[in-house]
Amino acid sequence: MSTQELLTPILSFLKCPTPQAWIDEAIKKENLAIILIDHLICELKAAQSAMFLIRKYAVDKESANALLAWLEPFETFIYKREGDWRELPLKNKLTKAVIPKSDSKYGQDLIDKMVVLIKEELHHFYQVLEIMDEYGVEYRSITPCRYAKGMLRNVKTFEPDALVDKLIVGAFIEARSCERFAMLAPHVDKRLGDFYLSLLRSEARHYQDYLTLAEEISGQDISERIQFFAEIEADLISSPDNDFKFHSGSPA
Repeated sequence: MSTQELLTPILSFLKCPTPQAWIDEAIKKENLAIILIDHLICELKAAQSAMFLIRKYAVDKESANALLAWLEPFETFIYKREGDWRELPLKNKLTKAVIPKSDSKYGQDLIDKMVVLIKEELHHFYQVLEIMDEYGVEYRSITPCRYAKGMLRNVKTFEPDALVDKLIVGAFIEARSCERFAMLAPHVDKRLGDFYLSLLRSEARHYQDYLTLAEEISGQDISERIQFFAEIEADLISSPDNDFKFHSGSPA
């Protein structure tokens, strides 16, 4: 599948393109570090969000603990600055089978799709660290941008609507990430551009997996709810934003 074939449904799903002003800012050499560091954190956050959904909605305590153990080395590296990042690929595995709890309403499909997503996001996390090492960018703590919080504050508080909304938000985050990688790729050097293009297929699949799960779990037409979040997402992307990050709005 070509890049354009991957992007066509995503560009249709998103209500607005990334502003040119954001692209212009993102490709400045002085902003390379913040783009890479924020990308690194986004990969971890994506894995954490998927893991939260499995642990909250689908698995028993033993499986939940196995999931936490899987993520621990990656979180320890970021939050405690402990461990050798070069060893992280060896840690990217589950030590036990993850099975649905007996009273789970959501079944194996949620688990299967999210486990694959987590594995891929943690692999991307390591790849970003490799890129950072090559470009001489050291990890440092940065503040989160408004994007994810701005979406999640609109999630409903009752089930299963809350889960459906979280899945829709996940779809938008993955779709926007895919679109931004594609927008950046032609404007950076070949090493970085090739890396961004290599991420498109998995990001596009993650977006579709989130959307499919939302439709299946809702059991009804969710187009109105998708449009609701599309408006919010478009405003966060297109409106002025003083905090430049990978998912930030138009630079103010």
